[in-house]
Amino acid sequence: MTTTAVRSGTDTRAERLPGAWDIGLRRGALEIRQFFRQRDQMVFSFAFPVVFLFLFASIFSDDVQGAGITASQLYVPAMMAAGIMSTSFQSLGISIAIERDDKVLRRLRGTPMPPAAYFLGKIWLVLVTGLMETAILLLVGTTLYDVELPPDAAHWFHFAWIFVLGLTACALLGIAISSVPRSGKSASSVVILPFLVLQFISGVYIAIDTIPDWMLNIGALFPLKWMCQGLRGVFLPDSARVLEQAGGWEFGRTALVLGAWCVGGLVLCLLTFRWKDRRDG
Repeated sequence: MTTTAVRSGTDTRAERLPGAWDIGLRRGALEIRQFFRQRDQMVFSFAFPVVFLFLFASIFSDDVQGAGITASQLYVPAMMAAGIMSTSFQSLGISIAIERDDKVLRRLRGTPMPPAAYFLGKIWLVLVTGLMETAILLLVGTTLYDVELPPDAAHWFHFAWIFVLGLTACALLGIAISSVPRSGKSASSVVILPFLVLQFISGVYIAIDTIPDWMLNIGALFPLKWMCQGLRGVFLPDSARVLEQAGGWEFGRTALVLGAWCVGGLVLCLLTFRWKDRRDG
């Protein structure tokens, strides 16, 4: 009788314990609060793509010959793609490496918290900041540079899946690359360098038709090029497709590449992620 009562009480307490999803939501709320409390980081994160958009759109403001658009309009979707990658790949790659170096991950791993809850918290942070960054750039693009909103439901659907797949792929790559820096101090250099190179060879800062084909082929191996191309297909008129390397928006191929990177990024995370620093064994 006593054994049955003890077992029943244990089962009741186990049933009341929150699961990974509930803890992940709470961690996400915590991550978001911490992000907004660091006002200098928040302002810099959101302002960086906007400032670069303003600079490039001001310097290259002429009409793009044969495309029916201005150079300013060409930069808006590209900067939106870079903003998505900045709030996911760059943000997670640096922050997780710093948390590992500060022994935060090691302490969390020693708690009863399910490991999935930690990553769910990061995903909520990336989703909120990615949406806000995209909304800010879209507001700037439509008000200052005459970029038109998607004209129909099909274009909005393209926008939705490009955002979700692109954000997911870049977030997973950010988690994976966080294991590369040997310390939190070197994380910024290790993460920002490949991101900066990709922006130049993926059509963010330089128009696709002026980049050498061999560079474009390298850029096509990574998600950013396809995010840029897909978002250009959403926000620019069909006349601008002549600027693309393949002469079209290639939505199907974009979906395949981004989907493949979601799967590949997950595999990389499972193979490379570490809760402890290399110095801790």
